[in-house]
Amino acid sequence: MSFDVINTAESTRAATLKWVIVVDSSTPTGRLANAVACVAASTGEAVSGLIGPSGPDASGFEHPGLPWAGCSVLTADAATLAEVRAKACASENVHVTDMPLIAQTTRVYDEYLTQLASTKPEDLAVSAVSIIGPRNRVSKLVKRLELA
Repeated sequence: MSFDVINTAESTRAATLKWVIVVDSSTPTGRLANAVACVAASTGEAVSGLIGPSGPDASGFEHPGLPWAGCSVLTADAATLAEVRAKACASENVHVTDMPLIAQTTRVYDEYLTQLASTKPEDLAVSAVSIIGPRNRVSKLVKRLELA
């Protein structure tokens, strides 16, 4: 997916693009950090233009680019997370990357894919979901959620 609203010179609050990661508040800390890292990495790969240019520090050491639009990590209970995910998946021009619980409980990626293929969407428990899209649309999806 690609968004044509990239502007690295403006505040993240002024950007027309909004990125949030919503996590299940009952997820243990280690798995929560893993889920956030995984959906962020996948989102960065899937959404072209999300990562800003690299830049040197005063010594000349080059620091890799970071997401120019910023990213808020929010929390929700499992039912609310499932509802937000479903609405985001149904929204136009919104990219969704989720971290199914089964991805965190299998050690072989092919086994994860096999389990995923036999899981109905309504039965898919997720630890985190990354949502990126137009600010007004994403804000509406997560308007009552709190920062993690």
